[in-house]
Amino acid sequence: MTPLHNEFGPEAPAAPPAPKRGLFTHVRELFRLRVDKSTARVGLVAVCFTGLFATIGGRLAYLAVTSDNTSEVRRTASSEISAARPDIVDRNGQVLATDVKTVSVFAEPRNIIDKDEAVELLTAVLPDLDARDLREKLGTKKGFVWVKREITPKQQAEVHRLGIPGVGFLPENKRVYPNGTAAAHVLGFANIDNVGIAGMEKYIDSMGLQDLNGAGFNISASDLKPIQLSLDLRVQHALRDELEKGMAKFKAKATAGAILDVNTGEIIALVSLPDFDPNNPVDALENDRINRINVGVFEMGSTFKALTVAMALDSGKFNINSTLDARSGLRYGRFTIGDYHPTRRVLTVPEVFIHSSNIGTARMALGIGVDGHKAFLRKMGQLTRLKTELPENAEPIVPPRWGELNTMTIAFGHGLAVAPLQALSAVGALVNGGILMTPTFVKRDVETARANALQVLKPETSEAMRYVLRLNASNPAGSASSAAIAGFFVGGKTGTAEKVINGRYSKNKNFTTFTAVVPADKPRYVFLTIMDEPQAIEGTYGFSTAGWNAAPITGNIVERVAPLLGVPPRFEPPAQPFPLMARMNAWGIR
Repeated sequence: MTPLHNEFGPEAPAAPPAPKRGLFTHVRELFRLRVDKSTARVGLVAVCFTGLFATIGGRLAYLAVTSDNTSEVRRTASSEISAARPDIVDRNGQVLATDVKTVSVFAEPRNIIDKDEAVELLTAVLPDLDARDLREKLGTKKGFVWVKREITPKQQAEVHRLGIPGVGFLPENKRVYPNGTAAAHVLGFANIDNVGIAGMEKYIDSMGLQDLNGAGFNISASDLKPIQLSLDLRVQHALRDELEKGMAKFKAKATAGAILDVNTGEIIALVSLPDFDPNNPVDALENDRINRINVGVFEMGSTFKALTVAMALDSGKFNINSTLDARSGLRYGRFTIGDYHPTRRVLTVPEVFIHSSNIGTARMALGIGVDGHKAFLRKMGQLTRLKTELPENAEPIVPPRWGELNTMTIAFGHGLAVAPLQALSAVGALVNGGILMTPTFVKRDVETARANALQVLKPETSEAMRYVLRLNASNPAGSASSAAIAGFFVGGKTGTAEKVINGRYSKNKNFTTFTAVVPADKPRYVFLTIMDEPQAIEGTYGFSTAGWNAAPITGNIVERVAPLLGVPPRFEPPAQPFPLMARMNAWGIR
């Protein structure tokens, strides 16, 4: 065939049809770089990466320059922030002390440009700040100073609005005590840095909490197991209320009380009035706010006669039917020991206790001898410092030279001063079968308590003591009759000691005590009440001795508290409460 022509020349032959391509081929072509564009794209990517690395490098250089200052602030702030503390709860899980979150204001003086303006602005929104003190703080070269601790949310918002460079906020832990004065002397308190200063708060730190914080461990309250005390908050409130009423009624200078579980050694409640609010512990610094149960040392008066009678019976030299001559005063050199309410007759051991005969108990102690007397009191924990979880305690005041006259007077509670808690723990051993336990403020069971306990009396001696304590309350002539609350089978003993003022016994200032055992046949609790300088009032016939004040107050406490402790009233007395005593004598018990 003749090739086709057009005006431009012969027409090119038709191209063969293109082969068909699949989807994969299309996608590959789409992402293939064309030679004429690849150079520009690579250049653009290089520029981007160069800019990115330059930014990172600049930031690293900035951090290198400022890291020393920032690290210092962080280190200082970390050491200054108050550490978390574990909750403290009562035996039933009620919160007694806990942490709450709060905010504090700090400053970095080196970063504050106009320090005078900063002081003016900060004192305007925080008016309780001392302007001169703040100016001195901001004028230092320090990297961190506190401006104000524990501010309110409103104050935080006001400081934030000021926008002062170099002023910031740090979260902190603040210790709070939801029940105010309740158990103040047991709990103690923590300072603004959340460090325990007294009481169980200080004990917690001594167990290693501050060591952990000092080592840099970041501990939160949720990491710490609550500390469960032996106290019962319900009983604590009731005890304080009754003591407060009694203090007002008898116009006493001070009063205190405690309740001991005789089978575990647990302190169920402890109150010392006047007390303080640990949320505002400045009052704790007053001289009259001491814990009289732990820290005070006093001559316990006739309550000590219980120890003398127990010593005599346990020695085997006396029994429940032994007699002692109280027909006349007991002379020793130029001193004569007499009875407050003389009977002027021969008395049996129970009668010596009921009539609170100084003569009778002095004769018992002389029968044991000076060395035996000292050994017994040491065994009962009365001659050495009593140590519990509370860091506050006191050394007994013991005669430097202990002769027969000392033994005679100490037998009825004069001449030896001990902490009331020491006397209370000894009475617990007198009635619980003769087992002496160190008192505790931490909840524990019977097995744990007895693991480290000492058998200090024969069980039969302990029953004899329960017998005479009950007899002293049930007999109308007994000094404990005013505390014999119906239904609770109370046993008890009064004690009245003349206070020592300027080295001499005062004739018109008394220190009164009362110890009650509930129930006397199978004791569970011992109650102690002390009163400092109670006054005679209408109805006491001019008397200010323990039978007229400490005893009836303790009776009120027993009636109110015993049901809370699981000791309901029982109006039918036990059939045979003291079987050993029943076999030894013919006295009846009602």
